[in-house]
This record gives sequence, C-alpha cells and structure tokens, in this order.
Amino acid sequence: MANFVEENYDVVVVGAGHAGCEAALATARMGFNTILFTVSMDSVALMPCNPNIGGSSKGHLVREIDALGGEMGKNIDKTYIQSKMLNVSKGPAVHSLRAQADKAEYTKQMRLVLQEEPLLTLRQQEVTELIVENIPSDKPMSNAPKGIVKGVKTCSGAVYHAKAVILCTGVYLKARCIYGDTIQYTGPNGLMAANHLSDSMKDAGIGIRRFKTGTPPRIDRKSVDFSKMQEQKGDERIVPFSFENTEEDIKREQISCWLTYTNEETHNIIRENIDRSPLYSGVIEGVGPRYCPSIEDKIMKFPDKDRHQLFLEPEGEFTNEMYLDGMPSSMPEDVQYRMVHTVPGLENAKIVRNAYAIEYDCISATDLKPSLEFMDVEMLFSAGQINGSSGYEEAGAQGLMAGINAARKLQGKDPVVLSRSDGYIGVLIDDLVTKETNEPYRMMTSRAEYRLLLRQDNADLRLTEIGHEIGLISDERYAHFLEKKKCIESEIKRLSETFAGANDEVNQLLESFGSTKITSGVTFLSLIRRPELSYEKLLPIDKGRPANISREIAEQIDISIKYEGYIKRQKEQVAQFLKMEEKKIPDNIDYSDIKNLRKEARQKLEAVRPKSIGQASRISGVSPADVNMIILYLKH
Repeated sequence: MANFVEENYDVVVVGAGHAGCEAALATARMGFNTILFTVSMDSVALMPCNPNIGGSSKGHLVREIDALGGEMGKNIDKTYIQSKMLNVSKGPAVHSLRAQADKAEYTKQMRLVLQEEPLLTLRQQEVTELIVENIPSDKPMSNAPKGIVKGVKTCSGAVYHAKAVILCTGVYLKARCIYGDTIQYTGPNGLMAANHLSDSMKDAGIGIRRFKTGTPPRIDRKSVDFSKMQEQKGDERIVPFSFENTEEDIKREQISCWLTYTNEETHNIIRENIDRSPLYSGVIEGVGPRYCPSIEDKIMKFPDKDRHQLFLEPEGEFTNEMYLDGMPSSMPEDVQYRMVHTVPGLENAKIVRNAYAIEYDCISATDLKPSLEFMDVEMLFSAGQINGSSGYEEAGAQGLMAGINAARKLQGKDPVVLSRSDGYIGVLIDDLVTKETNEPYRMMTSRAEYRLLLRQDNADLRLTEIGHEIGLISDERYAHFLEKKKCIESEIKRLSETFAGANDEVNQLLESFGSTKITSGVTFLSLIRRPELSYEKLLPIDKGRPANISREIAEQIDISIKYEGYIKRQKEQVAQFLKMEEKKIPDNIDYSDIKNLRKEARQKLEAVRPKSIGQASRISGVSPADVNMIILYLKH
C-alpha cells in the first residue's frame, strides 16, 4: 500500500484566484470531476489589489464572461457597495460599468458557489510538480507537442492523476513582496508563495520570466479628514453586470468613495528619496505595468504634472480599511508615511497596510495556442496573470476560456476560440498569444478594432448562443435571451413602418426637446435618428408601443437605430478581417521552405505558429511582405 495520497480527477486547476475559479466552475459545470488547489483557502477569489470589478474595457470583459456562462458578473452583483457607469459623456462603444466591491464578501460568496458545485472539490495544498510524460517523435521537424500532462504532485508527496491540468497561479510563483529594503518572500497579503512549481515547469520545457506589479497603502478610515476631499457617489440607476439580474434584483444603499490629489510637497518627498526606491536602485528585477505605474514612476516620468488624482475607496462594509487608489508604491515605510501625510485629508492618516511591489514568475503566452493550451505540452492549459496579463477581469476571462477548452478537448470537440470581432475576450487572448507582451498586459478599449460592435450592452446578443451551445447557459436563460432578441428585432421593424403624424401633439413634444417640427408624417425610426431624441422620449406619442419593453431593450433599439450607418461600415470591415482569418496555415508548415522570408519573420512565425494568415499578420516583426510570401507559398 502506497504511503502517500493518490487520487484521480478529470481536471486539476492550480490556483483559486479569479482565473482558477472560472476555470474550475466551467469544467465542473461541463460534466468533469475537477479539483481546485489553492495555497490558502483565504485566497479564494481574493482581491489583493483594487477593491473593484469592471472599469474602462474591463466592464466589457465581465459582461462577456457572464454572457458565456461565467460567474464573475453574478458575484459582483451580490457583493458591490457602489456602482458607476464610466464614460457616459462619450459614445456607447466605450461605456464601461464599474462596481466597488466588498472584498471579504466577494471572496465569501465565490467560495460558497465553488463549494456547492457538485463535481468540484476545493483543496488547500501547494502544487509543486507537474507530471509530464514525453511523447516520442520520429519527426524532428514535427510541430506536435513534446509531452503530455498526466497530473500533479503536491508538497506532501500526494499524487493527483488528471486528464487535463489548468495553471492559474496568479502572482504566487516564487513571489516576493518589496518596499524599500524590506523583502518578504510571500504572495500578496502575506499569504504563502508557491516556490517549487516554476522549476517543474522549466523541466517540462516551459520558459519562465519575471514580472512585477504593485499595490498602494491601505488607510484607517478613522484617521481621514473627509472634509478636505470631494465625495464620489454611485449612480442612482444601477446597471447589473449579469444579464440574469435586473436593477430591482440588486439595488441597495451605496457607500461613497472620495477624491483628493497629490501636490508639489508629495512630489518633492518622492524625488528626494528616489535612490531608496527598489524600483530605481535595481532591487526589483521584474518588468512592471506601463498603464498602472507606481507613484514614484509617475513623478519621475511626468515632472510637468503638478498633481495626480487619488481615490480613497472603502474595502468593504465592515472594515475601516480604505484603498488609496493612484498611489501604488515600493518606497520605504517611512517615506510612505511622509508622502501620504502631504495629501489633503490624510495629514494624520494611519497606514493599516504598507504599499508594496510584488515580483513573480510567469510565462510568455506566445507559447500557447489560441485555446490557451501549451504548444509543447498536451492537455496543459494556462490562464490569468501567469500568462503575463494584469487585472481580475483579464484573469477571469482567460480562466473561463481555458476551462471551456480543456472540457471541450476531453469531449473530443474543437476548441472555442473567439475572434477579435466576437468580443474583448477574443482581443485579449489573441493579443497575448500572438504579440510579444514585454510587460503585464492590460485590456483597453483602444485595443479593440471593432469596439462599436463589441459594446458591453450587447455582450449577451454576441455570446449567449455560444454559451448555450457549450453547455454553460441553461435552456431557461437561453429562451429568455431569444425572446429579448426577437423583441428588439420586431420593435425596430415596427418603428420603421409606424408613422408619427404632423399634428400639434407630436410637434409640441418635438419642440420640448429642441427638435424641428415636422410638416408631414415620418416614421418613428427616422425621429429616433435625431441626436436630441430617443426611443424613451417618444413614448407619449407612440400609441402602439408594446408594454413589455425593458430599459435594456430600449437601449438596444436606440443604439441600433442611431448608429446604424457606423455599425454597417464596421460589419463590412469585419467581413474583410474574417477572410484573412479563414485562410488557415497548416500546422506542419516548414517556414524554412519559404523563399524570401526574412530571418526575423521566420523566427517569430516558428515561435508563435499562427493558425491563420490573419493571425500571422498581427505578429510583431512580421511585415506585410512576409505575409504575402506565406500566401504565395500556400497557393503553390
């Protein structure tokens, strides 16, 4: 009898952060016996950095996760303490929902969901080794994987056999937290780091690199003078993240955030002590995120700015900790106190937790297929910050897709690969596996070429059908979705055929909104096209309107009508894009056979192994001339 634990599962998920939770729920809900490992049960769905979900472009990802059948949107709807729609002064393509979360409650509710999933087991233990068997190959030029994963081992020596393994290790691989001269070899919030798995990954032929991210200090609410700050309240109208919820389902009393600013005194303290920053002294080796820099980086790189915004955000309903958004730092403790005390409202602030930078091991996602499976190790998938991304939402989106594709492979089905025209998730994963990301990747609306089509408000119309086909959207929810879709289409048709007469009632209403009077009957659709009018504003004169039109359906009708020309043009662009995506490149192509292909392009193409001409064209270092060479080669 073996003197160690030995168990069998269909799927092992390593890491229970936002990626791991989505991955494990997806595989379990798709019928596979799954075990989810975490270094600490306290780190399940942990929010070690900002206390919010969503935000610019990230809100799109959360709604897409929900449309496909993921959990993040539902969980934040249960646990938010403030909700706000960002960018409302701009067009609908960049409207982004963001909610402040109760961190403790977010973790608690997600853990409850995981525990109640029938085919899912939660296990606190450090995974230290991948069990990988070599695949013999008599073809040196073959692009087949070199190994196949068969399970994992833990630090106790236990063996967990599995048909698929998904790595969602976040920032825990050989993690170290740094501020000033203080270095702690832990994960975030003092949780245990995972110090052995990286070596096992290297043994399996997986390349490892170091990235870095950071977090700001937490302030004791009792020590804050809010009279010197500007109150930031949530929206009166609450828009849920989950398409299964209505405003009435989730409405609750909200908690305010507060706005303040750094000043020249803050900046001088940082400049005078910059030599003590581990970021500038060389102590920090990892590459940090360009779009979320530390406060010392901002001060040194933007010397012309005389102040920077800081948001003081509550970390929950039942804690005094407040998150000082805008001041991530790795400065020494004494410097942190001094610079915080220069900020209006924080003159007497008590720091509950120091700001720190965290370094960790991660991979280059160009080692992955678009399905998030490793090219060289079959049945091994990877998702989240280990792939070189940053952010809870980016992690959750990758976790969901890795879980779906691991389950699909076990079902003997093709992977689900969203294109750049399908969703922000498609843009995110395509960027990661195609382009070299030399810093933690952050999603932004500017990365999406077809953002007018990929709005957060229509994520269900784009992706729910896929979620249902996969098996993550119930028949009941799908029927409700089809009814909504039918309602939008039939109502737009009715508006195009129904006329408003040129009478006093109609013209008085038009004038009340600053709109030109009509002298003959026009369709309601034509009136809605006017910038100053909308579907809702025409309600008093639209006698034939159905009674079952919800606010979200009205929003879809408005956008579809007002942006019809732009949407049509973008759909034409998508059609051209898809032609390039449909030109597949064989897996066994030998790029050394292609004449006149530049050496750099050949190396990049061999590394990424693009699946289509479209993907090849997006690889940095591959020129249009190189792409033409590939097309000519494939023709002959």
